[in-house]
Amino acid sequence: MEKKKNDETNYEEVEVKEETLEESEILEDQEFEGIDEEHIVSLEAVVEELQTSNKKLVDENTKLQNELNAVKDRLLRLTAEYENYRKRTAKEKEGIYTDACEDVLKNMFPVLDNLERAAAVNGSVEDIKKGIDMTIRQFKDSLEKLQVEEIPVDNGFDPNLHNAVMHIEDSNLGTNVIAEVFQKGYKRGDKVLRHSMVKVAN
Repeated sequence: MEKKKNDETNYEEVEVKEETLEESEILEDQEFEGIDEEHIVSLEAVVEELQTSNKKLVDENTKLQNELNAVKDRLLRLTAEYENYRKRTAKEKEGIYTDACEDVLKNMFPVLDNLERAAAVNGSVEDIKKGIDMTIRQFKDSLEKLQVEEIPVDNGFDPNLHNAVMHIEDSNLGTNVIAEVFQKGYKRGDKVLRHSMVKVAN
C-alpha cells in the first residue's frame, strides 16, 4: 500500500517536472517571438553601419599607405639627387681649381723658359743682369695679366696689408711710416695674396 503511494508521488513529481519543462519551452518560444522584425531590422542596420565604417577605415588606411609610399619614394629620390649634386659640385670645384691653376701656369711658363735660358748662357755679368731684368719685367707683366698687383707701402703701415716684423724709433721719420720692406706683398682686387713684410718706424 505504501509502495503504491510512493509510485503515485513519483508519478506526480514527473508530471510536475514535465509541466515545468513545457512551461520553460513555452517561455523561450515567447522570448524568441518577442524579438520582432523591428529589432531584427535595427540589428541589420547596425551591422550595415559597422561594415560601411570598416570599409571607410580600410579605404583611409589604403590612402594613407599610398601617401606614405609616395613620401618614401620622394625622400629616396631627394637623397639620390643630393648625392649626385654633392659629387657633381665636388667635381666642378676640382675643375675650377684646375682651370685657375692652368691660367696662372700658362703665364708663368715663359718666365721659367727665360730663366733657364739665362742660366745656360755663357756671358758677362752685364749680359746676365740684363737677362734677369728682362725676365723680372716679363714676370711682372704676367702678374699684371692675372690682375695681381704689388701692395703699396707709400701710405704708411696698414695691418690689413702689411706684417710688421720690426719696429724702430727714428726722429727723421713720421709715425707708422714703413722704413724698410723685407718682402713685397701682393693682392688681387681686395684679396691679399701675401702680406708685405716690413719694418715700421715710431
